[in-house]
Amino acid sequence: MGQSSSSHSPSPAGSTHHHQRSITRSSSSSSARSEIIGFRYSKEEGCFDFPDATSSFIDYTSEIPDDCLAVVFQFLGAGDRKRCSLVSRRWLLVEGQSRHRLAIDANSGFVPFIPSIFSRFDSVTKLSLRCDRRSVSIDDNGLIMISLRCLNLTRLKLRGCREITYVGMAALAKNCKGLKKFSCGSCMFGAIGMNALLDNCSSLEELSVKRLRGINDGVTAEPIGPGAAAKSLKTVCLKELYNGQFFGPLISGAKNLKTLKLLRCLGDWDSLMEMIAVPENSLVEVHLERLQVSDIGLSALSNCSKLEILHIVKTPDCTNVGVISIASHCKYLRKLHIDGWKTNRIGNEALIAIAKNSANLQELVLIGVNPSSISLEAIATNCQKLERLALCGSETIADTEISCIASKCVALKKLCIKGCPVSDEGIEAFAWGCPNLVKIKVKKCRNVTYEVGDWLRARRGSLVVNLDVCAVEAEAMDASASDNGVQEDMEITHVAVAQPHPLATSNSVRGSIFKTRFGFFGARGIVTSTFRRFSNGNTNTSSNGCS
Repeated sequence: MGQSSSSHSPSPAGSTHHHQRSITRSSSSSSARSEIIGFRYSKEEGCFDFPDATSSFIDYTSEIPDDCLAVVFQFLGAGDRKRCSLVSRRWLLVEGQSRHRLAIDANSGFVPFIPSIFSRFDSVTKLSLRCDRRSVSIDDNGLIMISLRCLNLTRLKLRGCREITYVGMAALAKNCKGLKKFSCGSCMFGAIGMNALLDNCSSLEELSVKRLRGINDGVTAEPIGPGAAAKSLKTVCLKELYNGQFFGPLISGAKNLKTLKLLRCLGDWDSLMEMIAVPENSLVEVHLERLQVSDIGLSALSNCSKLEILHIVKTPDCTNVGVISIASHCKYLRKLHIDGWKTNRIGNEALIAIAKNSANLQELVLIGVNPSSISLEAIATNCQKLERLALCGSETIADTEISCIASKCVALKKLCIKGCPVSDEGIEAFAWGCPNLVKIKVKKCRNVTYEVGDWLRARRGSLVVNLDVCAVEAEAMDASASDNGVQEDMEITHVAVAQPHPLATSNSVRGSIFKTRFGFFGARGIVTSTFRRFSNGNTNTSSNGCS
């Protein structure tokens, strides 16, 4: 035992000769701590054969405490954690008890496995239940079973769980009163289920609702109030709702609400803005996207004196008047995104008002807005803290305006120019201007060439220059395509639209009706939040948006 040996044993009669090798290693420590590892290698089979039970093995991980092993698992991805759980019963137990986040395909076939799954993963605090629209989701009984086994749940996301009604939501709210974040999409539990959640979850901080059905059921219709979450609720996001105005009491009753996002919701929202935008509210961030809101709503929103972040995206009824009211009263504005949808209803007057009143402005995104050199010079001169600027789809921003930005915006760090009549001459101005500039992105500007990018990099070595000229060249190639190619593309598109999918259900039909009712609010824009990727540095230089 104390020395290593190698021997070739003769093969039994009548059998083929196998070249076998046995290697034994031992340590110099006491026999109780000795380690003996043996294996045999077969050339013909090409694999290692582990020895029988006569050899002993030491599992060094057995000396690692469960808490330390759980910390190690937290640094692994989902796939590696699954593989680690197959190592031993102990690793299986520790991995299950240390998993706090779980995402499950919540179809009806999942219900019988709920007890066993949540017996293993008994420490889940963040749960996501998703169901495909062509499948039948879990029902109230399944949700109740989950809520009884996840009493410490803090985050819950429901997607496509159409079989869950207000009964299941009421049980969930009573069993999981520690919920802090709740998000639902394409669900059917309506206003009753939503009120049951808000009446019991006094710690709820974030609420996101998308395409919720059953809000207005005729006689049973009821407004949605803040309930027990009136003091804790800080963020509300409503997306693609038919009757989003029923959330009015919730929004106005949340005394500490900081963030409000209203995206692609039908109906008139001016009256709701007048109801919720009172001087004593705490709103800091507001997003209005493809919403039927006018200058009346913006004027009411100007009462939110603490407002710092405002997104006005594709709201055709908003004009200079509403933006001027916002700029005049919201002195703490730091981030402003305006997508004018090329309606020319928001222009120089609004931008000059922003320049005069928004001295703290750090980020400005203008999409489909046509400012002049006068308004841009006012912003560049007065907004000395401006660090991020995006100019997209403007017909009036040319070399003169870009040169003004280069000479005036001293604090500018990131600049995005997309679809503007800018040439190499305007880009060359950044060789000397904007001393703090870190990154510049130019996309779909036909008069800008690659040569100016190389020249600018040579002049300012630390500056990240991204010129996406390929997009313009690709469009030119598409325009010069043969007639046959165009006909083929048109024919394929026609077939895809004309033939419905054989597995389409009533839900998909309702979805198509929902999109139709949106009218011009239904189509998504190409850029809704330009700096979402632009602020991430140089991580994705080939994205379609301004990054």
